[in-house]
Parts: sequence; structure tokens; C-alpha cells
Amino acid sequence: MADQAIWQTEGTSKRAAVQGMFAEIAPTYDLLNSVMSLRLHHRWRSFAVQKLNLKPGDGALDVCCGTGDFMAPLQKAVGENGFVAGIDFCLPMLQKAVGKPGTGSISPRLGLGDACQLPIQANALQGVSVGWGIRNVPDIDRAHQELFRVLKPGGRFVSLDMARPRNAAMRKVSEFVFNTLVPWMGSLFGKTKAYTYLPKSTQKFWTREQLAASMKSAGFAEVGFKDLFFGNICIHWGRKP
Repeated sequence: MADQAIWQTEGTSKRAAVQGMFAEIAPTYDLLNSVMSLRLHHRWRSFAVQKLNLKPGDGALDVCCGTGDFMAPLQKAVGENGFVAGIDFCLPMLQKAVGKPGTGSISPRLGLGDACQLPIQANALQGVSVGWGIRNVPDIDRAHQELFRVLKPGGRFVSLDMARPRNAAMRKVSEFVFNTLVPWMGSLFGKTKAYTYLPKSTQKFWTREQLAASMKSAGFAEVGFKDLFFGNICIHWGRKP
């Protein structure tokens, strides 16, 4: 349906709806992301990169890279002789990434691509990261299979995304903030609908255990997860045997 809410879409419809939403919010994405995370997202990304155990000279890929904030810590981890690339399915988001530290130009370091069908050969990389992207893909199982495919044996995957706090009191506080304040902040930039998607999609998102099970089903070993930011953020990781 043409008027269906973004957070209610599935499959191909979800891909198109989310792609359009990110194109719309690209100009204000970095500002609101920093405000909503209290600028802590940079610290969380650095922690996530540590979980990849990258070494100088390694190759790493950031999938659903958005405006490129994972690129700098990844590049720092692999050093001058390493290789880092970013893939996203929304061109306006990629265009905002151009010129940031670690991103270089839009080609060949940044490129268009779908997390469920990566334009990368199998067994190519030592590390793959995803930041706030798994929640937005139309097929989570398929995305995990693709992330597994492009990693070399021994390579590692890490994902940062929203989560619902386990503590009931904290969950109520979080739901108030995300259901009231986040859409209000979005409305200041005329993006109420897009920033209503964040809390709604989080409520529909898989649990920590479901995500871990999907990763294991894709083939990942040593799968683990850890809550951050009072349980509002969760980091998942795994290794390709």
C-alpha cells in the first residue's frame, strides 16, 4: 500500500521504503545521530572495531556504511597498508561520507551495494562491520549469510544496533524518549515520519538471542553480544571458522 508506514513494510517494499527514508534524512543524519547518542556512537564504533581483531595490512568492509563513521577506526586498525571499503544502498548517504577521515573518494573506497547481495567475492576480507544496519535489511538471515560469505576463514564480523533494555524501568524510560523526544527532534527538521521509524523499527527488531541464532545459522562461531548504553544498544560479534 502506498501509504503504509515504513516500519510496517517487509521484503522488497521495505528495501525501497528505507532507501527513500535515508535519502531524505541524509543532510541531517550526522547531526541528529550525534545528539541522540550523546556523541557516544564514535566510542561504540571504536569498541566494535576492537572486536574484529584486525591487524596491519588486513582488509575490512563496512556494510550499510551510511555516512562513513566506521571508516576511520577501521582504517586506523588496518594501517596504511590495509584496505577499507564501505558499501551502502543509498547514494545520498554515501555522498555525505565523501571527504570524512578514512573514506577517500566515492570510488573505489565507497560504493553502492545491498547487504543481502554484496558485490564482493567470497573469502575476501578479514573483518566486516555493520552499524545500525541489520535492523533495516529486508532479510536478516540472508544478510548474515552474505557477511559470512565474504569473510576469509578466521575473519570476524561485528554489528552495532538498537536494542530494547532488559530492565523494565529502563525500558519504560527508553520508550518515552524514543517515542516522544526522537520524533520531536526529527520534526524540527521536518522529518517526523523518518524519525518515528527509529523507535517503531526497534520495537519490531529481533531480540539479542534471535540475532545470535541467525548468526550461528549462517555459520558464525564464537558468537557473542554485549549491551551498551543501558541496554539501548547491543553489539554482536562472531568469527568465521
